[in-house]
Amino acid sequence: MKVDKSNSSFLSPFLCLTIILLALNPVVSIRFPDRIPEVPKDPSNQPLQTAVFALGCFWRSEAAFGCLNGVVRTSVGYAGGSKPNPEYRSLGDHAECVQVEYDPEVIGFRQLLEVFWSNHDSRQVFGQGPDVGNQYRSIIFTSGTEESRLAAVSKEREQSKSKSSIVTTQIQQLEAFHPAEPEHQKFELKRNPFPFHRPNIM
Repeated sequence: MKVDKSNSSFLSPFLCLTIILLALNPVVSIRFPDRIPEVPKDPSNQPLQTAVFALGCFWRSEAAFGCLNGVVRTSVGYAGGSKPNPEYRSLGDHAECVQVEYDPEVIGFRQLLEVFWSNHDSRQVFGQGPDVGNQYRSIIFTSGTEESRLAAVSKEREQSKSKSSIVTTQIQQLEAFHPAEPEHQKFELKRNPFPFHRPNIM
């Protein structure tokens, strides 16, 4: 069988020319991206962070933080003292407090501090309103030097608002958080499902 070489000799240069023209034409040429776009992060896989605050009765404190965007869960308990296994009727030197688990991609520790200051009277000594006692004292519990720095800066800012009285809030490294009894968890939410609005925090 004979092969017609005349056609093959004609097509070969033609195909080469076509390929060159296609490569030089910006409309039809293949372009690769400068960088491969990153795969979006799955928020469910992001690690949560935890903050603990004492600002009076923990029922109301939990409701104040629990309504915030970015707060995943809250629980009330006891911290700041040395008594092992504290209970509601036997706190020892502990304070009532709220533990806040939050997504740092949505809300930060600095913003939680703003909520802390705006939801209690930090100048009242050992109490909040009608609730008087050592267990109702004001404390910011910190974990690490950065949280301690932010807490100290926010306390100075709060004190600068008025020199007529002293901000009594303590800043302590968190040693341990002791969860309160089940009947105290979400107490305010069970009694009043909508006690607080979601504040607009910048």
